Formats: sequence, structure tokens, C-alpha cells
Amino acid sequence: MRKFNIKKQISKLYLVTSIGYFQIAGASWVALLAMRGFSLLEIGMLESIFHIVSCLFEIPSGVAADVFGRKKTMVLSQLASLLSSVMMILSKDFCTTAFAIGLSALSYNLASGTREALAYDSLKLAGKEKEYNTFAATDMMLYRITNSTSTLCAGLALFLGFRKAYTVDIIFNFTALIIACSLKEVTIGEKRDKEKVLYRLWNTVRESWNFLLSNKKIRKIMAINALVGAVSTLVLFFLQAKLPLSGLNQGMLGPVLFLMGMGAALGSKATSFFSTVSYKKVVLISSLCVAGSFFMTFTKSPVLMILGGFVGAFADDFLEVRTDVLINERISSEQRATLISVNSFIFSIVMIVLSTWMGWIMG
Repeated sequence: MRKFNIKKQISKLYLVTSIGYFQIAGASWVALLAMRGFSLLEIGMLESIFHIVSCLFEIPSGVAADVFGRKKTMVLSQLASLLSSVMMILSKDFCTTAFAIGLSALSYNLASGTREALAYDSLKLAGKEKEYNTFAATDMMLYRITNSTSTLCAGLALFLGFRKAYTVDIIFNFTALIIACSLKEVTIGEKRDKEKVLYRLWNTVRESWNFLLSNKKIRKIMAINALVGAVSTLVLFFLQAKLPLSGLNQGMLGPVLFLMGMGAALGSKATSFFSTVSYKKVVLISSLCVAGSFFMTFTKSPVLMILGGFVGAFADDFLEVRTDVLINERISSEQRATLISVNSFIFSIVMIVLSTWMGWIMG
């Protein structure tokens, strides 16, 4: 381990993020499915399947990283993403498409937390763990840039068609897979055996359950935040399919989706200017904005639909940031990891319920 190069390790992790998340088809999968003839109800059901898989594998994926190693889990994540794109090309019906969507969710679960853990342990091995905050900020910035650039290519994806668009994704997935294979595995301290990992799994589930039972107020806050966030997220999803049907030029879809996504960035920034406003008022204002965003999707005016998507994204992140601040002020540091798991789980449950329902309503 004396030859361990921390700069190369961190640079490779940045590359995996930058290349692996550049997916022009993945960023516009709703529009591509609509173009193939899938109904909004079917698309909503597929979104539900994505979150069902996420719920099932959220904690086990973390265990996999402990048992098999973070590098191997990163490799498995990229492999699952590549196979998902291949399956989307080969898919001919709802079932095969659902299988591809499930692989995509599995890829997300395997990477979530694993990349961060590998980065932290690598920095700790090099005696530079204080630089982890810099890594986290840079990695998130690269993810946002990559994701936004992919969204801007939505028009190109529709022009190419789903097979060629997913072929582009496969090229980037394969490149990211090669980079992931070149990462160095890092083990800090005692190597965990399977019994200890299973105990950790059980302990995490028990702590999460106790957290939900003993924190009624925070539980309500998390549920409200998840509901508002899920509606806003689904509005943006379904607008991918509804905007072209309303007469929007396909070439403009990417820039429009990017514009609506910028509403979220502005919502996050605006929070700092309204720190004195009570949380109840923030919930009320955000809920009304997201509700208005939802109803605007039923108009046949592309301008109103785009405005609704922008306002909904703004309100979602406006509430999200205030909620994060409020919750973190009310819990101890020992509960933060559990909070992340529980909060993500609640959001996934709400998405499972709403995805199919909103697909049926908006169809």
C-alpha cells in the first residue's frame, strides 16, 4: 500500500461520476418510452417498479459493499447500468422493460454510499480524511453538470431513437466500467466477516424502526416533505412525455427540461433569504406551488406546463432545504446515518404509491 496514489484514486472516482452518469437516453427515458407507444399509466408503473427495487436493495447494497469490497460493488454498479441499457435496446414489451428499469435501480443502489465510502477510506489511508468535504462537494458538482448536460441532449436522444440513444449510453457505461475496474480496494481497520455484517444489517433495521416510533413530529415532517417532493418529481417526469404531445418541438425538449431543473437550484438558493419564515408557512407555500404545478400539466399550453414544472421544482427544493435544516437541528449526530436511510425509504414508499396513480390520472 506504500505505492497507493490518492490523487489517481480520487481522479478515477470523479471520472466514474462524470462518465458513468452521462446517459442521454437515461435522462429522457420517459420521453423515449412515450415515443415507443407506452402509456403514462405504464410509465408510472415502471417508475413504481424502480422505487420498489430501490426499497428492497437500499440496505443490502450497503452490506454487499462490506462483504465483497467497495471496488467490486462499484464495478457491479457499472455492470448493472450497462446491462440495463442493453436490456432497454432488446426490450419489446412491458415486462422486459420493467426488468431493465429494475437493473437501473440496482445500479443506483450499489453505487449510492459505496463511492463515498471508498473515497473516505482512501483519503484516510493517505492521512487526508479532512479533504473529504472537498471531494463530496466536487463529486456532487460533477454529478449535477453531467446530469444537466444529459438532459440538454434529450432532443438528440429523441432524434436518434431509443436504440441508438441507448447505444450511446452503453459506450459511456462501458468506459466507466473499465475505470471502476482500475480502482484500488482499500481496507481500514479490521476486515468485517459475514456475521458482523449481518449484525450491522439487523442493527440498522432496528434503529430505523425505533427512530420512526419515537419521533412522531420528525416522522410527520419527513412524510410531508416526501409527498411534496414526490409530486414535484413526477410532474417533471411526465412532462417529458406530455410536452411533445402538446406541440413542443422535440429539439426544444432538452433545453426546456434543463430550464425547469434550474428552478430547483433557485429554490435551494432562495431558502437562505427566507430563513425567518416559519416552517409551517414554508410547507403551505410549497404545497400550494406544487399543487398548482400539478394542475398546470393538464393544460394544453406548453408555456403553462413549463412554468408549472419550473415552479414545482423551485418549491420542492425550497422545502427540501428547510426540512433538512430543521431535522438536523433536532437529532443527535449518532442518528444521522439512520435518518438518511429512513428519509430515503419514506420517499421511495411515497413514489411507489404515487407513480402509478399519477400516471393514470395524467394519462
